[in-house]
Amino acid sequence: MKNLGLLFISGLMMFSCNQMPKTASDMNQEKESVVLAKPVKNGMLIHITKGYDDPHRVLMALKMATMMAEDKDVLVYMDIDAVGLLVKEAKDLNHPGFESAHTYIKQLVEKNVGVYACPTCIKVAGFTPEDLMEGVQAAQKDKFFDFTKGRIITLDY
Repeated sequence: MKNLGLLFISGLMMFSCNQMPKTASDMNQEKESVVLAKPVKNGMLIHITKGYDDPHRVLMALKMATMMAEDKDVLVYMDIDAVGLLVKEAKDLNHPGFESAHTYIKQLVEKNVGVYACPTCIKVAGFTPEDLMEGVQAAQKDKFFDFTKGRIITLDY
């Protein structure tokens, strides 16, 4: 009985090792049948609360948004004191080592990056959505989730 079992196992091993190697044609057909999923692009939400009192912080955030927009989905959300920077009559903001706030905002709008202002903060600051610069919009909650298909990474300034 032991010999019969050993014979059976030996036969299985010989059969499993006796398969034909795959040809280049077989491998090409397998490659063509594999559907590769397109990688999902992650997004970055940049949240800015500061205004004229902290130009370094504001301009660093806007510079980061501009840099990230080169190859990432980006959304800029500005609230609290930052909404005052987004109105048509806003004085430009400058700091050594950076472009001006107006320059960054214009670049972001040209790259189709959503630049949004908090609606309540606009009202508290004494403005209306119509007072916002061209391309800047009052925020809508759906935009926080719809601007990217991947993960949302947030930077707060």
